[in-house]
Amino acid sequence: MAEFRTPFFRSYMVNDPALVDLVLKGRPDDFPKSDRIGAGLRPLLGESVFLTNGETWKRQRRIIDPAFEGGRLKDTFPAMWAAGEAAVERLAARATGRPVEIEAETSHAAADVIFRTLFSIPIENEIAAEVFDRFRTHQREQPILNLAAFVPGPRWMPRFFSRRAKATARDIRRLIVRLTDERAAEIAAGTAPDDLATKIMTTADPVTGERFTPSEMVDQVAIFFLAGHETSASALGWALWLVARYPEWQERAAAEAATLEPSFATLARLRVTRDIWREALRLYPPVPMMVRETTRAETFRGRAAPEGAQVVLSPWHLHRHTRLWDAPDDFDPGRWQTENGRRCQREAYMPFSAGPRVCTGAGFAMAEGVLLLAMILRAYRLEVVPERTPRPVAHLTVRSADGIWLRLTPR
Repeated sequence: MAEFRTPFFRSYMVNDPALVDLVLKGRPDDFPKSDRIGAGLRPLLGESVFLTNGETWKRQRRIIDPAFEGGRLKDTFPAMWAAGEAAVERLAARATGRPVEIEAETSHAAADVIFRTLFSIPIENEIAAEVFDRFRTHQREQPILNLAAFVPGPRWMPRFFSRRAKATARDIRRLIVRLTDERAAEIAAGTAPDDLATKIMTTADPVTGERFTPSEMVDQVAIFFLAGHETSASALGWALWLVARYPEWQERAAAEAATLEPSFATLARLRVTRDIWREALRLYPPVPMMVRETTRAETFRGRAAPEGAQVVLSPWHLHRHTRLWDAPDDFDPGRWQTENGRRCQREAYMPFSAGPRVCTGAGFAMAEGVLLLAMILRAYRLEVVPERTPRPVAHLTVRSADGIWLRLTPR
């Protein structure tokens, strides 16, 4: 654990698994999300499930969670498969052995998955393409922390976002309004497809009987796009770079991918690919930190933490902790079949958070990542570009400062 003191508040970075469990699982209501992260994301995400706390958040999860339960994941598989086929086809023109910036390609593929599973439209759709274009700009303009949020004050206090960040957030939300309005009309007419958007918009809170209002649905779609596109794009980019750097694992995954078929059951056979994906999420977790806040005085490892202190949980640090993991800085997908790997997966692995606030789309992300990785490796051989080693930086997610460059050739 580390303690940081500023003129305005105290912050504690917590890497002790017992304390992480306390914050995320044992007493989650006592450690709500801090608005020091929310302040930077609210222009785009509004009052989405990612930013809210308390009863508001519980109500939102009661409406959203059924869309991602059990058989619903199986229902989304055909759309994921179609997006994967489209990604492989797009990459054909780039598979010449010349350097390719692969993050741009993974962003395109992940956005396509989201549009197909959420609204049953491919990314080539006019509105989908425009949302994707605006989001690429917003992602680079918006830091993970808004520095003004470190100054105490009410939520209405100005946070001084850049003009470009505010403009792109407005544009994205305007486009999402069009999508949700069109879907609401289709639901009313009885012609809506049975996809994630329809499921969420027609699900009533089992406690109150209420559904999301149109403005609430816009907030939720914004976070689905951020969480379901940006995080998956980040993880897939790093996974592709890692298998390019370690060709023996790449060849094992490619051989496994030869059994791929357009059936949900195919995912169960991708054991090596799944372990590679887990390892990529361990080394390069898309969300490098989570910030909670104390609601009363606490004692952490013998240190007094006052009410209102920030509690920083860092997957980036926890996943590389030398006291917990064997060879934590090594890329070793085989670790997940060892006792140390299985124990750490339970105690020190949280790419999707943990406890009641675990990402509702965690299962979705695991299926999507494994499938896209397998489909790409079945079609192409990847090599690193030695003079362009990626350097991770935190934007909205962990990205490379200058992109991730690979050479692709057909298999």
